[in-house]
Amino acid sequence: MSTTLFDKVWDSHVVSRISNGPDVLFIDRHMVHEVTSPVAFLGLKNRGIKVLYPERTFATADHNTPTINQHLPVSDKLSANQLKVLEQNSKEHGISYWGLGHEKNGIVHVVGPEYGITLPGATIVCGDSHTSTHGAFGAIAFGIGTSEVEMVLSTQCVMQPKPKKMRITINGSLNKGVTPKDVALYIISKLSTAGATGYFVEYFGEVFSNMSMEGRMTVCNLSIEMGARGGMIAPDDKTFEYIKGREFTPKAEKWDIAMNYWKTLKTDSNAIFDKEMTFDGSDISPMITYGTNPGMGMGISGEIPKVEDQSSASKSYFKSLNYMDYSEGESMIGKKIDFVFLGSCTNGRIEDFRDFAKIIKGRKKADNVTAWLVPGSHKVEQAIKDEGILEILTESGFDLREPGCSACLAMNDDKIPTGKYAVSTSNRNFEGRQGPGSRTILASPLVAAAAAVTGEITDPRNLF
Repeated sequence: MSTTLFDKVWDSHVVSRISNGPDVLFIDRHMVHEVTSPVAFLGLKNRGIKVLYPERTFATADHNTPTINQHLPVSDKLSANQLKVLEQNSKEHGISYWGLGHEKNGIVHVVGPEYGITLPGATIVCGDSHTSTHGAFGAIAFGIGTSEVEMVLSTQCVMQPKPKKMRITINGSLNKGVTPKDVALYIISKLSTAGATGYFVEYFGEVFSNMSMEGRMTVCNLSIEMGARGGMIAPDDKTFEYIKGREFTPKAEKWDIAMNYWKTLKTDSNAIFDKEMTFDGSDISPMITYGTNPGMGMGISGEIPKVEDQSSASKSYFKSLNYMDYSEGESMIGKKIDFVFLGSCTNGRIEDFRDFAKIIKGRKKADNVTAWLVPGSHKVEQAIKDEGILEILTESGFDLREPGCSACLAMNDDKIPTGKYAVSTSNRNFEGRQGPGSRTILASPLVAAAAAVTGEITDPRNLF
């Protein structure tokens, strides 16, 4: 029988099926961070039990970490306490812990692939919604709640209803200046933030095959922003080349055995999906958001859609535009901005900094712009230095910060002030997402770089 990639991975991990209920799913890799784990560990303590498979659990600090002066004690008392508790819990249960100051520290969804924790055909969970990032390797990866974190710590399993299956196919060639971030924002603008609710998405076609692994991670990262449970891309030679030789990947004969299995991880030719969607890559242009959810996106050279062209209720649409202080029918080009944020688990990898550097090289940061450039890990930070990108940043008037989630979610010191506009390479533009009253404009590293040197929304294609 023809089966999908998703079915092959999911069904191979089912421990038990509950009649008219969820599946009990075995979890290969469990990643934890300082925000969603304390209560879960407390639950274990109150029940007098230990982590079942500590070798399958990996802890890193990222959400509450400062991105400057990481060698100093953390000043925020809540953040400092959460970091301390994660360290204590990891030590008590024999869990690998990469805390602040550790050479392997970084954003959980960046360091996981970097060290080979993420593998094809694996099931991966974390108490973080953007766990879907790891689906780029042909893994089933999704976010879980705190009670489920406790469940996985204690049993290495989680109970989940099996999602429906959606395939999104994009063929053709991408135009100048179009990045994986633009592809993802384009899809979300077409489906809306609820269009994939209840589905696990497989991305298929030339556009995704031609993407680097880092680009694929960006696309899968944003799967949940259209309501999907997760997203995945079948592993191929790019995947195998990326993971080979990393710390936690199989070695020698185990690698050969694993490869024999990994090569079977693809959707069979006549497999049936519950929903299919197809787009043309040539229709995608550099994207930008204008509202307060990731689905409110458009080509950067277009005009803010009129209410009659929207499926959403007019009241909520105008509420969103009012929050942003924008009007329907306006162009986004030329609108002044205050902050630029390059980073997050969406766009905090070395390729993102390479793209940013392409635009700013030989130019200067605009005086009206505050720029926070935050690598996703120390590996990324070192690559920035080794490749000469730091020199380009410095010459253009930019500073490089230290790894962490930073201004993605306002859980640390990097908060956008009330009323200020931030062009952000992160994943969510909800009201107050980057700080109370902040106004977030989601974009690619190229668009962010163009805004950083001009001080306003600018089509990056005009700066090549």
